[in-house]
Amino acid sequence: MFWGVVLFCVLSVRGALAQDVGGLISKDIFERMLLHRNDANCNGKGFYTYDAFITAARSFGAFGTTGNTNTRKKEIAAFLAQTSLETTGGWPTAPDGPFSWGYCFKQERGTPPDYCVANQQWPCAPGKKYFGRGPIQISYNYNYGPAGKAIGVDLLRNPDAVANDPVVSFKTALWFWMTAQRPKPSAHYVITGKWRPTGADLSAGRVSGYGLITNIINGGIECGKGSNQNMENRIGFYKRYCQILGVNPGVNLDCAKQTPFGQ
Repeated sequence: MFWGVVLFCVLSVRGALAQDVGGLISKDIFERMLLHRNDANCNGKGFYTYDAFITAARSFGAFGTTGNTNTRKKEIAAFLAQTSLETTGGWPTAPDGPFSWGYCFKQERGTPPDYCVANQQWPCAPGKKYFGRGPIQISYNYNYGPAGKAIGVDLLRNPDAVANDPVVSFKTALWFWMTAQRPKPSAHYVITGKWRPTGADLSAGRVSGYGLITNIINGGIECGKGSNQNMENRIGFYKRYCQILGVNPGVNLDCAKQTPFGQ
């Protein structure tokens, strides 16, 4: 009986490890994907580590563990692609191509505003600014507040934690990825094939696929306007990462003809 219990425990551990995000994306693959993130010219040099990514991902149990292996790989590729565009330091003729320069920046460039709006539930802390930080470039007090609550960090009072603590940084991006913000579904729900368009969605051209995730993240600026550089670059990152992971990127990659949510 004792050895039966031991064997069961060993198999359970192996099963858990097989479902872990780290089982699909090794450190070597991570380094290959985000090839130039530690370049001397990158503001985020040394910040976005593989260990921080894996640690943060394990806090969101469904991320990269939902569905079959191809679905799981596509979610990892899609997450890293969207966040790579948000943090890219690449340019058209960059060494190794423009899609090797994701995760170059850990906060919004230039002199951004404070991104504080009146909100009773998530009031701004005195003197704090809520400009873009981290992989998803989380912005505004109404995002910092609930993101912080979800991960157990007071980001309203300490928004700089998103640019100072790599695990917190990744967790905020994963929170955004996993959380639906009505009328938008979560990116996780879309990439894992659980989202189904309503009649209104179909009339608006919103169909399931990677393009819908771009609509969720930045639809008001990039979607429903035909081809544009940011939208195409998001696709470029995604295709590269899918190739590295050995998975087909699927269909409906753009949002050129999709009406943004809420319009």
